Amino acid sequence: MTRSLYHLTSVEAAEALEESSVAVLPFGSVEQHGPHLPNGTDSIAARLVAAEVAARLGALLVPFGPYGITPIHAGHTGTVSLRRATFEALLTDVCDEMVAMGVDRFVLVNWHEGNIAAMDAVATDLQDRHDHVYVIAAHACYVAQRLYADQGGELTHGGGLEALAVLAYDPDLVHTERAGDSTRPEKAAAMDAMRRSHEVYGFITDVTEIDSDGWYGEPGWAASQTAGDFAGVVAADIVRQVEAIFELRT
Repeated sequence: MTRSLYHLTSVEAAEALEESSVAVLPFGSVEQHGPHLPNGTDSIAARLVAAEVAARLGALLVPFGPYGITPIHAGHTGTVSLRRATFEALLTDVCDEMVAMGVDRFVLVNWHEGNIAAMDAVATDLQDRHDHVYVIAAHACYVAQRLYADQGGELTHGGGLEALAVLAYDPDLVHTERAGDSTRPEKAAAMDAMRRSHEVYGFITDVTEIDSDGWYGEPGWAASQTAGDFAGVVAADIVRQVEAIFELRT
């Protein structure tokens, strides 16, 4: 069972933290996802997976908020981006409050790539200031990409994996019949691979550089999958890796 700070009383929260000093925080964004998926797709995916991770770890789920750092989608209706300084200040405050309550291990479950640099900055600062605190970042979008690759799942913006996550949350929010075909510039696929390289990479600051319509992928692929398994499949793999890292730190 997932125990969320939102839903517990003060007494219940104290009891939960006595049982486990681990907090799980989800991170996503609010940004356009084409005509077929909700603006909150990334936050929906992160919350689904984080809730399952928290339940499997026996940890406390600590909601962070729906918004992320997403200037790449500026100008598209439905996009609300935080400045990096705002995001980092909010995350720092939330984590410091949780440390004061007794949390000494954090698992940051993220679905939005634009949040990564800010999350890493706050995590390293938090550990530096609190020598008994340890932070793990789990990018659920990359885990899902690996786990569903053999079935044809791709990590695109508004494509199959993101449609699958929303189907797992509420099928009524997915309208693949409205998607049509996205319009990709000639070098879009290569540009997308370039920005995600772990070795040498450049940056994309406007989503239209990789798709003229602001989304791309095959959302219809999700219909071939069992959406109800999505959170459990991704969370199980994250928990496996988290527990291995915790073991290293003992």
